[in-house]
Amino acid sequence: MRHRRLTWAHLLATLFALGTVLPFVAVLVLALSPAGEPTLPHTWPERLTLDNIQATLQASNFLKWTWNSFLYAAVSVVVILLTAAMAGYAFAKKRFPGREAIFWSFLATLMVPTQATLIPMFLLVSQLDGVDTYWGLIVPTLANSQAVFLMRQFIRDLPDELFDAAKVDGAGEWRTFAQIVLPLTRPILATLGIFVFLWHWNDFLWPLVMAQTDGMRTLTVGLSTLNTESVPHAQLMAGALITVIPCLVIFFALQRHIVASIASTGIKG
Repeated sequence: MRHRRLTWAHLLATLFALGTVLPFVAVLVLALSPAGEPTLPHTWPERLTLDNIQATLQASNFLKWTWNSFLYAAVSVVVILLTAAMAGYAFAKKRFPGREAIFWSFLATLMVPTQATLIPMFLLVSQLDGVDTYWGLIVPTLANSQAVFLMRQFIRDLPDELFDAAKVDGAGEWRTFAQIVLPLTRPILATLGIFVFLWHWNDFLWPLVMAQTDGMRTLTVGLSTLNTESVPHAQLMAGALITVIPCLVIFFALQRHIVASIASTGIKG
């Protein structure tokens, strides 16, 4: 009976996995299909080609859009991880007046939809002459209460004896943070880094509002504009395929840290 249940569970998981992979396979086939020839969903293409990918890479601003997306995601990852780790350490291990009130007030911002703050944020950045600039694109998205919450929960479970021993050895706050907190939180930092990178790499609404010129657009915004310029459908799929590659590289490079963070969290729980 147990063996039969496991078999059905594995079969169901396999079906779900296939359902998840099929859209990516469809994008891959469409991107590699020759222009003007029958392809999905009507028939399987007779041959595959890289012409669409080459045409997309040679487009006037595609590489610029790629650089903008990378800069937006990379800078956000570094700053958010650093500030979230410092804030999480303070909320988890430090005692100061109003700590819980400040933390839960900060966490309450998760209940405010991004769309509700979009116009006020745009007006503020506009008054500071930040529209169509890199800092105007990046800085307003750096306050991440979810990242602070995850770091606080992880650091809170670290043994207090480690910090007491560091204090006895004469280590200051910055040395304790650099030599104890950061090395021990590496798994959750890697996991959070993947999420933050994906959030910003795939972000559409805020870059759409901030990019007033073609040179400041990110990949997501740039590809959406190509859809209105009579660009072949296969070339659009090629652009979508290229945008997925950095996400896959980041995930496979850091997936062992995700497993480590899950395992360590399970042991602590």
